[in-house]
Formats: sequence, C-alpha cells, structure tokens
Amino acid sequence: MIADTLRLMIAPNKASDTVVPPTGFTARLTVFAAGAMAFLAVFALALSVSTGRLADRWEAELNSSVTIRISAPADQVEAQTLAVLKVLDQTAGVASARALEPDEQRALLAPWFGPDVPLEELPLPRLVDVVQGPQGLDAAGLRLRLAAEAPGAVLDDHSRWRAPLVDAARALRMLGWIALGLIGITTAAMITLAANAALAANAQVIRVLRLVGARDTFIAGAFVRRFTLRGLIGAAAGTAAGIVAVILLPNGAEGGFLTGLGFEGLGWLSPVLIPPLGAIVAFAATRAAALRTLSGLR
Repeated sequence: MIADTLRLMIAPNKASDTVVPPTGFTARLTVFAAGAMAFLAVFALALSVSTGRLADRWEAELNSSVTIRISAPADQVEAQTLAVLKVLDQTAGVASARALEPDEQRALLAPWFGPDVPLEELPLPRLVDVVQGPQGLDAAGLRLRLAAEAPGAVLDDHSRWRAPLVDAARALRMLGWIALGLIGITTAAMITLAANAALAANAQVIRVLRLVGARDTFIAGAFVRRFTLRGLIGAAAGTAAGIVAVILLPNGAEGGFLTGLGFEGLGWLSPVLIPPLGAIVAFAATRAAALRTLSGLR
C-alpha cells in the first residue's frame, strides 16, 4: 500500500503534472530556498569536518610532546639543562629531547613582545622540548627524577590547557552538525510554504479534479514530483556554488584557523550527498503539506 502510494507520487504523469504551474513565484522560491540552504550546508559541513580534524590534530600533537621549564640561578642553568637532558636520555618513552636555543625562544615570544625581545635581560626559564615515543612516558616517575637531579626543572605535560582547546574544537564540530540540522528544518519550512501557496492557488482546479474522480494521492503526486525536482535542482546548484567557494578559500599555509576550512581526500565527496538529501526533504515536506491541505479542501 505504502509502496504503491509512493510510486504514484514519484512516477511521471503528464495529466496530473498540469495541475502545478511549471513557473511562477512558488517555483522560484523553491529553487532559491533549496539553493541557498545547500550553499550554507556546504560551509556548515566544511566547518564540522575541519574542526573535527583540527581537534584530532591538536590532541595528537599535545599528547605527543611535553615541555620542561628550568628556572635556576644564571650560573646553574647550563648545568641543570645538561642534567635534564641526561635524565631524559635514560628515560623510557622519550623519542627525542632538546633544549631550545635563545633564537627559538625569542621567536615564541615575538607575537606578544615583538621581534627584539631582550632575552638576556629577562628572567626567562630555559625550555626543553620533549617528544614522546608511541608508548608514552611515565610523567610521575620523570618528575621525581627531575626533582632529584635538577631542582629547578618543572615538567609541563600540557594537560592544563590541552583539554579546553580540544573541547572547544569539538564544540565547534557539534555546532556545525546542529547548523546542518537547522538548515534542513528551514529548507523544509520554506518548501512547505511554497507548496501551500501553490495548492491554494490551484484550489479550484483541485476541486474540479475531485469532481471527475481524481484521488488525493493522484493530485498530491503532481505537487510532490514538481517540488522534489525543484528542490533537487536548487540544491545541486547551491552545492556546486558552495564547493567552488570552499575551493577559493585560502589554503592552510597561512596558519589561521579559517584558512584550514575545507575538505581533504575523500571528504570532498561528502557535499555530493547534499542534493539528494535536499530532494528527500522537499519530497517529505511537500507530501505532508499536500495531503494535509487536500484533506482540508472539501
């Protein structure tokens, strides 16, 4: 029964298709709404995918490295740095370790203090960058060894600010999916309005068709087919425009967050799902609107 009804609504029928005007305000509204929402859906999808990728990268990078700060009197800094490097060389789970040079520390401070930071006049700690191996290291045990060999050394495993960064990126990813859901709901609402307008404009024709024995599913099928096709065409055009816009965005080479917005690899295939999903939304919205309106036209 349900399959027969769907087939009646989807299969082309020239007689019933004459009920719905091929052009006009409702046609333009449906195509425009579907196209605009599909365009926005591409960006929402790109935001969700990109922030998910960003969260994974941040978590991987922060999990794989730790930093050791050495705060000691000037005449002991070098000796404690060597002691820290010796301890790290004997610690399981350490892939590599090196003390940052003054020029590297100056580069780290440049965004806040400018390029000409007088490091020799500032009581800055010496930094040691540690890269963990695949198995990781025992942070608690390393802290005990550092306290014994280099009292001025402090191990920072980035846990204090790692979690907020990753949580923020994941929250943005969730916002992207929420935006996709809202876009779908808005598209359904706009198409429903257009379908209702078309049904109201053709109320007299619908009554005549009923007088000659036409069933509601026969009449609704005309609206469903026409509006589903319009939704598909609009969504395809909007998706194509959105993909072009994403391609034209700056690539990730400039280092900003928005420059990484986009798709990678097989991820470029995901926007292809938007037009058929738009058609499904148009089909469901028009069918519900048509059957509801027809039931009220007696």
